Amino acid sequence: MKLVSWNVNGLRACVKKGFLDYFNEVDADIFCLQETKLQSGQIELDLEGYHQYWNYALKKGYSGTAIFTKRRPLSIQYGFEKEEYEPEGRIITLEFEEFYMVNVYTPNSQRDLARLDKRLHWEDQILAYLKELDEKKSVILCGDLNVAHQEIDLKNPKSNRGNSGFTDEERGKMTELLSSGFLDSYRYFNPDREGAYTWWSYMNKVRERNIGWRIDYFIVSERLKGNLQDAGIHPQIMGSDHCPVFLDIGL
Repeated sequence: MKLVSWNVNGLRACVKKGFLDYFNEVDADIFCLQETKLQSGQIELDLEGYHQYWNYALKKGYSGTAIFTKRRPLSIQYGFEKEEYEPEGRIITLEFEEFYMVNVYTPNSQRDLARLDKRLHWEDQILAYLKELDEKKSVILCGDLNVAHQEIDLKNPKSNRGNSGFTDEERGKMTELLSSGFLDSYRYFNPDREGAYTWWSYMNKVRERNIGWRIDYFIVSERLKGNLQDAGIHPQIMGSDHCPVFLDIGL
């Protein structure tokens, strides 16, 4: 199976910049989106052969997630609980026979760290949720996790220490996740690779000079290690300030 995840930073704008060309070319079995910035009825995508699942934020033009899948899931859940009201549209879980597919758009702690407490609460929620799912069957988590875990995961670690996305607290939560029976699929295949980023600022020539951060991930249950075939990044794909990431897995 080929899985793809992409923070499109506004799907309508991304469609105008070639989203469908990439979507059709990559031909993923499951394609996950974050930051769709849509309300219901604001876009119609004719994706032949795919089932579409959307989680819209209550606030217009904000957040939002979606999953397009060739396989019909056994169940669909929005939020951490089956009946939970999830106003920011940040999480979708699809249950398949062999695994759970969890697509998330993690809250940003903001430039002044005003939402750091809320962010850390989210991290505790998502870890408890993933561990609960993992007790039932294997989990594949993907999305914009809004953290560069190690110094190798961003261009300028020293000057960014303590900034949003690279605080000790956020990095510590990622370490806790990866110590709880999960692994970072990209680092599994590329443990020492530098310059591998998934997000770049829109500031002048930052992406051109590859001054970026790796904040988009496929995290999988440790017991799926033997099923992993490849994991990578498509930095050449434009249309957003993020680029797509992918996972090839035999299930």
